[in-house]
Amino acid sequence: MLIRSQPGFEDLLAGELRALGQAVTAQGGGWVAAADTASSPTAPDLCFAHAIHLAPVEINGESVNALAARLLEHFLASAKDERFEAPWPCVFSTAAGLDGLGRRADAVATAFGELLKKRLGRVARLAISEIPRGQGASRGLFVHFVDFKKAFVSRELYSCGQRRMADDDLAPSRSYLKVEEAYTVLGREPAPGEFVVDLGAAPGGWSYSAAKRGARVIAIDNGPLKGGALDNPLIEHRRVDAYGYRPGPGERADWLFCDLVDDPHHVLRNLIVPWLENAWCRRFVVILKFGRVDALALLREVRAPDSVFSRLAPGTRVRHLYHDREEFTLVGELSA
Repeated sequence: MLIRSQPGFEDLLAGELRALGQAVTAQGGGWVAAADTASSPTAPDLCFAHAIHLAPVEINGESVNALAARLLEHFLASAKDERFEAPWPCVFSTAAGLDGLGRRADAVATAFGELLKKRLGRVARLAISEIPRGQGASRGLFVHFVDFKKAFVSRELYSCGQRRMADDDLAPSRSYLKVEEAYTVLGREPAPGEFVVDLGAAPGGWSYSAAKRGARVIAIDNGPLKGGALDNPLIEHRRVDAYGYRPGPGERADWLFCDLVDDPHHVLRNLIVPWLENAWCRRFVVILKFGRVDALALLREVRAPDSVFSRLAPGTRVRHLYHDREEFTLVGELSA
């Protein structure tokens, strides 16, 4: 397998793979190669993976035209028994940290497209340059350049759900993008009439995200709200400490949001565990900051069989999002 991560986090991805018993064979800027064995971890078990190229084949070439010709040869041989009746992904990506590699990949993509058009015009016209949204497997052509003369190509790719999100001029902060992306990983988002509690809400990016979808929000933070969250009729701002807030009698939130700049173990023990054990919410989006702790040890802790997530929300997904920095995001739903 060739697994792509956010650039700068490939060491954590490699460590995560090794902890799961996977043999790491190579790595570079934003990618890790691992042996494909029977004990390989499944994609949902990987936090730092953004996309997994399955059964990649190494392609080498001295020039743009040579690389494009070899890609065409590989594609035609592997697709000879396939029918293309709908748009299919033809996606080129590059390793991080090599100036000009993106231009090289673009040139090869253009040359490949021209060659494919001459051989299979209708198939070429159906090609799209984007991975389908959400989490799951796709079949197409996925080419990842690791240097100017070498790329790995696979016909199948597993997307772990992360993607760059569009900003909103009314969003009070960049953190708005994180919760928007988290919805794509979970596969659902707040709905009109649902009830959201946002712990550590200021300046209100997550509260605004829920309110724009018609949800009712209680925003908990001593700090001020801004932008589209300020004076929003669907957002009730309570200036109290997040650790001291408790729902009212018989009150249960449809969603718990939590993005606190605090020690992750403190957040887990004193906020998340009580909320989940008392079933004060149905679903959650929680961020844990690992900048000052061992990220892989924290990951093992939240995945442990006796953790609150394993016990009460076994489908929890832990992801290092495109918009995450030194943190990862947990999304899940409590068991019935």
